[in-house]
Amino acid sequence: MTRDKSKFLSLAAFEGGGVAFGNGKSEKIIGVGKICKSLSYSIDNVYLVDGLQHNLLSVSQLCDRDNYVEFSSDQCLVTNVKSGDVVLKGN
Repeated sequence: MTRDKSKFLSLAAFEGGGVAFGNGKSEKIIGVGKICKSLSYSIDNVYLVDGLQHNLLSVSQLCDRDNYVEFSSDQCLVTNVKSGDVVLKGN
């Protein structure tokens, strides 16, 4: 999920559905699309959520796509298991 339209390689309007958060609040999904670090690696079916304060990714969805996710005190690295390439890096 992201709150920033500029992060999308492609984006389509989406009506219906929402995202519930741990604090009991929920927000509408207003778009669905593809984000990418490069043209050779992308993540599909990423939601654009109205009112979201931060960009969120599901670790389990990343792992399901043959990636290894590693957290340290100052960053998160997502590495493709097959190629060994770092495909995403976050703070």
